[in-house]
Amino acid sequence: MKAPTPPVNLARPPLALSVSSFVSSFDRFAVSPMLVLIAADLDVPLSASVTAASGYYLAYGLTQPLWGLLSDRFGRVRVMRWALSGAAAAGAVSALMPVLWALVLARVVTGACFGAVIPTSLTYVGDTVAPSVRQRALTDLMAAAALGTALATGLGGVVAGFVDWRVAFTVPAVCALVCALALRSLPEPPAHPGVGRGVAGHLGAVLGQRWALLVFGLAFTEGAIMLGAMPFLATALQHTGLAAAVAGLAITAYGLGLWGFSRLVKTLSGRWPAPVLMLVGGAQLCLGFALVSVHVNVPLVAVTALLLGGGWSFLHSSLQTWATSVVPEARGTTIAFFACALFVGSAVASWAAGPLAEDGRYALLFGLAAAAAVPLTAVAVLSRRRYGALRAATDPGAGPGG
Repeated sequence: MKAPTPPVNLARPPLALSVSSFVSSFDRFAVSPMLVLIAADLDVPLSASVTAASGYYLAYGLTQPLWGLLSDRFGRVRVMRWALSGAAAAGAVSALMPVLWALVLARVVTGACFGAVIPTSLTYVGDTVAPSVRQRALTDLMAAAALGTALATGLGGVVAGFVDWRVAFTVPAVCALVCALALRSLPEPPAHPGVGRGVAGHLGAVLGQRWALLVFGLAFTEGAIMLGAMPFLATALQHTGLAAAVAGLAITAYGLGLWGFSRLVKTLSGRWPAPVLMLVGGAQLCLGFALVSVHVNVPLVAVTALLLGGGWSFLHSSLQTWATSVVPEARGTTIAFFACALFVGSAVASWAAGPLAEDGRYALLFGLAAAAAVPLTAVAVLSRRRYGALRAATDPGAGPGG
């Protein structure tokens, strides 16, 4: 029997999506406090062990267009179930790999599979939640991901330090399998009639939209600054002699800040226009990285992590809400390219920053991130304001910040 079509006015994401997003975030961020331990256990330099993270991010990003096209063609829920099953298998294999090249390969496959979860969840929300309350629903999804991030950065280092880093790969693999089974009861949203079902129709609609291309460029830059530099907060603390468990607990503030500030964004999104939310988020990113470019210790790293959580809540949620609306007739493909740009940016930046971390030049690394946050914020704010004004001119009900 065919599952019923969900209403288009859902107020919040279904629980199964939130849990899947939690697991995906846990797996993605658990590796940060483990990089030094992996390097020591496998007898490789830190700059080499970083490839386990950058390879994951690269695969996570590069597979996004494929997942988006598949979700537009075969359905959101079906694609997430396929991906979670693959992530469960690859995650379990990751925990068994005895050498770095094999570990990196397993993490690449895991990242490619987990890469489908959050973008497809965002697309599902875009399909089923009215635009007027969509950013609030997206912040609910972000809160679930934030909780996964907080536990990953805290428990990842603790488990790796006191038990074994391989266990931190096993837990999300088991959870991914459970989520794949739980998603069976989630109904598929109806297909959008605006674009043909073929690949060329979806690609043409997305890549021919200049606003979509601009949003992808902003996502690439945000990923390079935020996700590319943030994993080095833990390694910077470990460079001072702190244990992995302590370093991981210090950056738990990121997940806590993300969760707390996402609650605030949910309240403010109906009152403040998107450009203002972006400005607040960008300022937090800049200030956070500027602090640790001056000095690295536990209190400053915790404050920076908290500010980065706030910056992500304000800036990223606004960018991803924008991404759900620029090409609604090919939303899955749009969100996929958005996530692709985000994580390719993070992979490129983390790879480029590896030698700086190896040499202990964290002040320069974080200083560059702080400086780059300034033009990112300026372009995001001004372009979003322009987009809102043009949309208001063609659709008076949208408002200048819509």
